[in-house]
Amino acid sequence: MSELADKKCIPCEGGIPSFDLDEIHKYLKKVDGWDVKSENKKDYYIIKNFKFDNFLKSQTFVNKVGEIAEQEGHHPDISFGWGYAHIKIQTHAISGLHESDFVLAAKIDNIS
Repeated sequence: MSELADKKCIPCEGGIPSFDLDEIHKYLKKVDGWDVKSENKKDYYIIKNFKFDNFLKSQTFVNKVGEIAEQEGHHPDISFGWGYAHIKIQTHAISGLHESDFVLAAKIDNIS
């Protein structure tokens, strides 16, 4: 994971192809516990569910994710509540996944 976590997210404005499933699965091996899903068998994203002991720990985690997202210029979809947080990552400009999505996932995994 540290290999990806040490990289910077590269802003994407489109014009590049998203990863195919083979490439996605190659990168999934480099992050911990993320699942790949698709909206319509084409637009892939990664998602991970985090569990916590209470609301405050969920909120603290989400705030840290937000700080990383701002630093990287790459913003996941976040939902959270008492004892949980769901993080969904996709490069919206290409309606799919690319390396920066996995870089962000690795950085989120490094939150203690």
